Amino acid sequence: MTEEIENDHDELSEDADLYEHFRIEIDKKQAPIRIDKFLMDRLPNVTRNKIQNGIESEAIKVNDKITKCSYKIKPLDVVTVSLPHPPREDVVIPENIPLNIVFEDDQLLIVNKPPGMVVHPAYNNWTGTLVNALAYHFQNLPTSRNGEIRPGLVHRIDKDTSGLLVIAKTEFAMSYLAKQFFDHTIERTYIAMVWGEPKENAGTIRSNMGRSLKDRKVMAVYPEGSETGKHAITHYKVLKNIRYVSLIQCNLETGRTHQIRVHMKHLGHPIFNDVTYGGDKILRGTSFSKYKQFVENCFSIIPRQALHAKTLGFIHPTTKEFMQFDSELPQDFKDAIEKWESYVEYE
Repeated sequence: MTEEIENDHDELSEDADLYEHFRIEIDKKQAPIRIDKFLMDRLPNVTRNKIQNGIESEAIKVNDKITKCSYKIKPLDVVTVSLPHPPREDVVIPENIPLNIVFEDDQLLIVNKPPGMVVHPAYNNWTGTLVNALAYHFQNLPTSRNGEIRPGLVHRIDKDTSGLLVIAKTEFAMSYLAKQFFDHTIERTYIAMVWGEPKENAGTIRSNMGRSLKDRKVMAVYPEGSETGKHAITHYKVLKNIRYVSLIQCNLETGRTHQIRVHMKHLGHPIFNDVTYGGDKILRGTSFSKYKQFVENCFSIIPRQALHAKTLGFIHPTTKEFMQFDSELPQDFKDAIEKWESYVEYE
């Protein structure tokens, strides 16, 4: 499901610009039921009359087609609800999305986020996010600094990065964990597959990092100490060279947006299949068509940047004990590694 329905009960206008707020994919086992009754049970603060008006004004569709109030939904139908105002970020709609919870107590929980899941609702990603799932599974989670609606979130990882996140369940835990992030005392280890073989087996990348002056959608490296961007430090270590790609371990001392991805590109070794920072092109290897096909196959095996937040360590808010959590590489990541190792072995 996708964002909110307003409480003002304004009727939906046929000629208004409409914005998708809800998108519901019907379960395979769903029994036939009238669409107006079905939506009554699933949309907040909406009357049956409001739903019927929405259907008549073509703001509610099934499989992108105009429908009728008498239509009975079927398994695998996709129902969309659109409204004449853009979705807003200040309301989070709870969604029953399964969570892979590694640890939980009365103060916090550790979640292993799968690749492809957005952490926080934003433009073009109003549904299916970690925050939507948290809002469903947990009541009264604290909000972060400045009152922004992101229940329990102390930090984020990118949509196509997999791995561990710590979620605060109390205001005290939120403040205590946030200070550790601010003080750079949180231990975070990432595993990445990058193009090429770094010259040094270990090193530290220090720079400033901020929005690119050429493209505001991406981040860029600036000289350390410059007035542009914020200080960023990444420590890296090569775990294994696989001829045309390498497995590396990265430890974050700071936590800037896209930090590892940007620093690896700056080092000359973009993360494998990182579309935003050029890793989705063949940057090392031969010009043979067989090799090109092999790389394309690898891209299809791991259709995202090959980056995983593997470990997370911090001081517990109440016990004051150091806790460390570890996670396995996702299957797509392991399959891609195995594919490269086999190729190099038999090349």
